[in-house]
Amino acid sequence: MSLLVVGLSHRSAPVSVLERASLSADAQVKLLQDTMATEPAAEATVLATCNRIELYADVEKFHAGVAELSQLLAHHSEVGLDELTPYLYVHYEDRAVHHLFSVACGLDSMVVGEGQILGQIKDALARGQEQHTAGRLINDLFQQALRVGKRAHSETGIDQAGQSLVTFGLEQLAGGAPVADWAADKRVLVIGAGSMSSLAATTLARLGVRELAIANRTLDRAERLAASLVEAGAERVRAVPMTDVAAELTRVSAVVSCTGATGLVLTADAVTDALAVPEAPAPAAVGTLRAPDGSLVARLAETATRDGRVRDRGTRLAETATATDGGCPVGLDEAHSAADLTQHGVWVDNAAGAAAAGTSQRPAGRPANGAGGPVRLALLDLAMPRDIDHAVHRIPGVRLVDIESLAEASADAPMAADVDQVRGIVSDEVAAFGAAQRAAHITPTVVALRTMAADVVAGEMARLEGRLSGLDEKQRGEIKQTVRRVVDKLLHAPTVRVKQLASEPGGAGYADALRTLFDLDPETVASVSRADTNDADAESAEKQGRR
Repeated sequence: MSLLVVGLSHRSAPVSVLERASLSADAQVKLLQDTMATEPAAEATVLATCNRIELYADVEKFHAGVAELSQLLAHHSEVGLDELTPYLYVHYEDRAVHHLFSVACGLDSMVVGEGQILGQIKDALARGQEQHTAGRLINDLFQQALRVGKRAHSETGIDQAGQSLVTFGLEQLAGGAPVADWAADKRVLVIGAGSMSSLAATTLARLGVRELAIANRTLDRAERLAASLVEAGAERVRAVPMTDVAAELTRVSAVVSCTGATGLVLTADAVTDALAVPEAPAPAAVGTLRAPDGSLVARLAETATRDGRVRDRGTRLAETATATDGGCPVGLDEAHSAADLTQHGVWVDNAAGAAAAGTSQRPAGRPANGAGGPVRLALLDLAMPRDIDHAVHRIPGVRLVDIESLAEASADAPMAADVDQVRGIVSDEVAAFGAAQRAAHITPTVVALRTMAADVVAGEMARLEGRLSGLDEKQRGEIKQTVRRVVDKLLHAPTVRVKQLASEPGGAGYADALRTLFDLDPETVASVSRADTNDADAESAEKQGRR
């Protein structure tokens, strides 16, 4: 049996295809069950994130395995096989191990070095264990991948090469401003209470947003997440039911959404309706200096405040300041389909100098933003399939950042020097894992050989006792120990050497040679392998129970 992975990711497929091919939790379970029901697969698990879908399996035959796994992915994603095939990639044996270890280290992530993938790999392993589809190979592989990922993050500066998708998305929303400064006065709505949404809420609370609302279809989960943030020291955090999302949109200035919904959570009409509600006037700024009561300055200030001129001036200043944060996304005509869109969040640099000159700066080759003006509502969509209608980027005053725009923005992100060091770690770990697996492959044969030798010793001792009935217990013990030592010495060198040879590339053939030379019963070897697998399953179940 050999490891095979078939999948697609943001590197191989456009977001429109990834969005359609995404798998719900129930679909992932059914995919695993159907994979195990096929002839080529002995064990399997699925790694599904917002930007990748990969099916790992231990298969007997490469070509049959590729064909079967590809068909299963197409069937459960409800994307035609002919349409899906051009975007699929296949990795086999050591290349499959190398791929997963690279994924675990964040080298294959949209944002290089992000650490959230480790939690998703852990979830994939737990799913395989819960469904009893993960055997010794999958357990060993994914547990080692977790260790490799942790090693890369602890021994290198790979974290500096990129951030989590949440942090990177917030940086894009900030439009070049420091994220902490951008978040300081924001009321933010987080939709969803899963792992990604929880990470977003935690990040926003740590940044010190002015107010944080968490909406979820199951209100209890939103309340638990809000309570955990409050316990951690966050202020002004509250949970709201999904039915209140429309009302919350009229109050907030930013939304982060990542749910498991199969349809849109925020439509363009809902955003338009929310922006139609007049924005609350900005509060009057409280100065740090105060003129003496009764003075000319104090009387002028009092008159200006009563007439509303101070507030109006403050509002205009606030609007001017917001306008310099960046423009809103580019407008596209209705003729463009979702598959044709290559960018949903194009930002215009409305620097103060450019604004004064009546011009807008934008990246070369991108159309100007037709809406212009300050950003009133910033939207970050981290879901796959998308939660937020892509058409909102045409609404004046809205900035949308989604998976597709993040992919484009991260393509030009600088790579840290530590990436090369991580690649070296991955290569070393792949070699070590392969050697360990090849050595483990011959272990059942060695155990079966020693079992056969023990049976020979027992048989000969029984025959000897029948012929030499006058031996006392001490004499029989000495003879038995002598025979065992002779057998052990004869087997020691060949079994140690065969394990060393088996750990090298192409060493699997030594197990076959050992079975042939000593005429070992294949069923005996297979029974040892099954016992090892059962022990591994029991150990994994015990660890899962402790968690």
